[in-house]
Amino acid sequence: MAAAPVSEHVLRRRVLFYELDSAGIVHFSNFFRYMEEAEHALWRAAGLRIAPPGDVGFPRVAASFDYRRPLRFEDEIDVRIRVAAIGRSSMRYACEIAKDDETVATGSLTIACVATQADGTIAAVRIPQAIAECFSVADEVG
Repeated sequence: MAAAPVSEHVLRRRVLFYELDSAGIVHFSNFFRYMEEAEHALWRAAGLRIAPPGDVGFPRVAASFDYRRPLRFEDEIDVRIRVAAIGRSSMRYACEIAKDDETVATGSLTIACVATQADGTIAAVRIPQAIAECFSVADEVG
């Protein structure tokens, strides 16, 4: 019996010193890294790797974050990522980063499934069924 499709995952981590800027808060760029770490954990939870062996890859084609509160050294955070949409050749995630159950940032990430063409360029292709069936769109979060 196949495992149920995965729709979301929560990654708990601690803010590290090197992630801070000169003001002593997490540099904005690290929020994208947190989201990507959670994405990789989501794929592992589905029994997959984001960089599967074979003919396809999954580059990022859109990413954004809205910031509400700063994070500081050794803050313990939860990075919740959920599958917001699955298309023919792309997936979109919604991300929420929280500290002590308070949202500090929300973001979005879109990945495309691509394959290298004979001329060396890449082109969007259908997400392989063996990958697509491992994910489902998550219910909206309150």
